[in-house]
Amino acid sequence: MRSVAPMRTAKIGYIVLSAALCGLGIGLIAFPRFSIAAAGTVCGILLIAFGIVRLVGYFSKDLYRLAFQYDLALGVLMIVLGMIMLLCPGSLMNFICISLGFSFLADGLFKVQIAIDAKGFGIREWWLILALAAVTVLFGAVLIARPSESSRILAILVGIGMLCEGVLNVGTMLTAVKIIKHQRPDVILVEACQEKED
Repeated sequence: MRSVAPMRTAKIGYIVLSAALCGLGIGLIAFPRFSIAAAGTVCGILLIAFGIVRLVGYFSKDLYRLAFQYDLALGVLMIVLGMIMLLCPGSLMNFICISLGFSFLADGLFKVQIAIDAKGFGIREWWLILALAAVTVLFGAVLIARPSESSRILAILVGIGMLCEGVLNVGTMLTAVKIIKHQRPDVILVEACQEKED
């Protein structure tokens, strides 16, 4: 039997970090004059942690192969962006907006594909993933465009983007990741198929 520990770790990690992302987003919306340096440092740490969790999820081989299927590339991207933010947390608000916007945009687009695949699997909540992904894509694009040079407005937009991304991740984890305790390894399925062909 395959161990479900990596899947459980990835799912719990996703939910916990998404809740932290939502909390930080709400904080930026409520207190947009919060220190940019501090926000950049926290964002960098969250991105690196999220990147690691995404890599764990990618290699966990969950039952549906939906939620984590694009997380190898996204995990590496988040780790790189997080490290850059830690190196220059307060000097480049525009860079923070662009990097977070690009990350949210990419993740939202991949989640659109996940929603379509979930519909094919018969997951009833596929529309929820699709709707949340569409909103995340929208705010990712807004962050990249940076419609204002005001640091206060940019902080609020970053907060809304974080909130959207966090809710999207929680929704995806709760609807598209199923942990089966006695899930058999893929090699057994492959051997069974080969036996039928023989």
